[in-house]
Amino acid sequence: MSGHMFFFGFGNVARALARRLRADGWRLSGTAREAVGLDRLAVEAVRGHLFNEARPLPPHALAGVSHLLISIPPGDGGDVALEAAGDMIREAAAHLRWVGYLSTVGVYGDHGGAWVDETTPPAPVSERGRRRLMAERQWLALHEETGLPVHIFRLPGIYGPHSSPLKKALAGQSRIVVKEGQVFSRIHLDDLVAALAASIAQPTPGEIYNVTDDAPAPPHEVALFAHELLGLAPPPRVAFAEAELSDMARSFYGESKRVSNAKLKERLGWRPAYPDYKAGLRALKRTLEEAEDDE
Repeated sequence: MSGHMFFFGFGNVARALARRLRADGWRLSGTAREAVGLDRLAVEAVRGHLFNEARPLPPHALAGVSHLLISIPPGDGGDVALEAAGDMIREAAAHLRWVGYLSTVGVYGDHGGAWVDETTPPAPVSERGRRRLMAERQWLALHEETGLPVHIFRLPGIYGPHSSPLKKALAGQSRIVVKEGQVFSRIHLDDLVAALAASIAQPTPGEIYNVTDDAPAPPHEVALFAHELLGLAPPPRVAFAEAELSDMARSFYGESKRVSNAKLKERLGWRPAYPDYKAGLRALKRTLEEAEDDE
């Protein structure tokens, strides 16, 4: 299967998916906020378009596009792509076969460490989560209105070669913050891309999927394991109440939940290659070692 994927936003997830699709012969287009971003798109063989508050998409940017991936953070009014290019997207609906919107498990809010799934009513407690929920609803409303094949993917913390507890440990940037009962879900970048590819191959318009690994865990356990793998002494543990954290970092600790991936497995046959953080970090350590051997 191949087509023409258009990326609204080109961060780590979009870049990783682009590389997979390019290998399968897809055409690729996408947006950058600034001219320097166009260079990054060109390196990945992605045709770039400037797209920001002062620069709308050119009129025919979505001509021939079969798939969309939206990863731009929402603004105060919801989704930025819909706000600025909604008419173009509506016009393209007839030839779009798949649309993916990357949201966050933050829309569920805090559940005291209990399990949640896609049937759990959203109850975001952060402004970040509220904006994402607004954007989700805008895309799903467009699905109902036009038949646009929208798929919502709720994501936890993403780790991979670009960013991981191993990199933080090596850079001396780890924090071992302990909060009793705190638990987060996470996903390896490769597993996230595999989930998106599975959805592209088996569209289920209007559905919402959690994309997480099988084993939510306390963040301090993950950081400690990273140091153990690298043979590094970890920094001292700090109680959450005493930790000096940014407002954003502290807001993450305001939510604790275990996010189920059962629907994704059942509907699309997806299975994570890295079902828990230990498997994922071991694989990343092997990648680091191979890179050192190549130098």
